[in-house]
Amino acid sequence: MNNKIVFLIQSEDRKGILSATTTFFSTLGFNILHCQQHTDAREGRYFMRIELNLSDLPSTRSDLEKRFARFAEEQRLTWRCHWGDYRSRIAILVSKTSHCLYDLLFHVSEGDLFCDIPLIISNHPDLESVANLFRIPYYHLPVTKDTKEEQEAEILRLLERFDIDLVVLARYMQILTPSFTDRWYGRIINIHHAFLPAFQGANPYQQAYERGVKMIGATAHYASEELDRGPIIEQDVVRVSHELDPSGLRNLGKDVERRVLTKAVSAHLESRVIIYKNRTIVFGPIV
Repeated sequence: MNNKIVFLIQSEDRKGILSATTTFFSTLGFNILHCQQHTDAREGRYFMRIELNLSDLPSTRSDLEKRFARFAEEQRLTWRCHWGDYRSRIAILVSKTSHCLYDLLFHVSEGDLFCDIPLIISNHPDLESVANLFRIPYYHLPVTKDTKEEQEAEILRLLERFDIDLVVLARYMQILTPSFTDRWYGRIINIHHAFLPAFQGANPYQQAYERGVKMIGATAHYASEELDRGPIIEQDVVRVSHELDPSGLRNLGKDVERRVLTKAVSAHLESRVIIYKNRTIVFGPIV
């Protein structure tokens, strides 16, 4: 990924967009490595992801973006450019459970996620030992009804101080304010059990056990003003047996949660996600 340039493009659907866009890049001497596209006929909307070879860059990066901005204005395109050699900076917010945190840190350390994690923020001290294990600064910001506003402001200051690109809520059990989610819209990924809204509250696996569910799962989505209603990035489920007690359901749920969250973060980092209204177009990974 680090020798690529990715353009994410969307517009009203009409004839000639693909031809005009690929011609623009080929005229500049780019080899188009991959081109993925999707047309939403019901919405009359067109989406495209183009991967270019960074070594074909004819001049400067800013010059390419300026040229494409002029082209996009002529073609009435909404677009975003990602440089594959840029390591995104991620802040992870956690509470007391470690399964999602461990999975993210493991995949970063293995090179599966191309990013840096300069800090971990928590409303509890419990996971500081995990941060220390990976030598990542840990900021404990206790949250009460009286301190919530102050601590959220401190989180925002830390995000700015560390030049953060993406916030990952790895089972962070605090509700962010609408002003926070609006400011960071499209840059906060949250994970929750897929029982919502059927099983809300602090103990969904007990409720699931009492109802005798046959499947459990998890959903990763961009956080929005409305709780757990943001654009969905990734989901998965597993079948379960009546023999499992709440603890067994919880363990299976943790496994699904960590996998789903890491896949969602990977899709975001690889610029495979386009947000449209309150949903996403997620292009598949290039293998």
